[in-house]
Amino acid sequence: MFKGFCNRRWRESNDPLRAALGNLEREVMEVVWRMDETTVKQVQLALDRDVAYTTVMTTLDRLFKKGFVARTRAGRAYVYRSILTRTQTEAAVARGMMARIFAGPSAMPILSNLVDAVGSEDGGADLLDALEQMVREKRRRMEEDGRPRPTKVDKS
Repeated sequence: MFKGFCNRRWRESNDPLRAALGNLEREVMEVVWRMDETTVKQVQLALDRDVAYTTVMTTLDRLFKKGFVARTRAGRAYVYRSILTRTQTEAAVARGMMARIFAGPSAMPILSNLVDAVGSEDGGADLLDALEQMVREKRRRMEEDGRPRPTKVDKS
């Protein structure tokens, strides 16, 4: 019924960057994360496969426009650096995906299915306990920040 709903890149990996970046973009980011600052030529030489200089340049420009890297002019070339660490980037991508998934009226069915899926796994009770503790902790932090408690949502 939902053929193609979850694409292959999403199903076959637990890497949240697979959903946000293409293969070459991820490879280039891995190089950028390994180096403090880098140029197009340095990235090209560090890649595990042969990629044209102009392709690497275009990929870095796209990563710049997407907000993954910053760049500064050094003569005629740009020097690139990552804006966030890999871990910070993964967290930001996951937060963005979750925000889109839980926006609007589809949030309750998704949450319901999440709880059902977690509860049906081996060790599901422990995972549900952990989830419940996370919810309590988040509510406590929200109250400390002076944010109002969320209103109850109709579960029907």
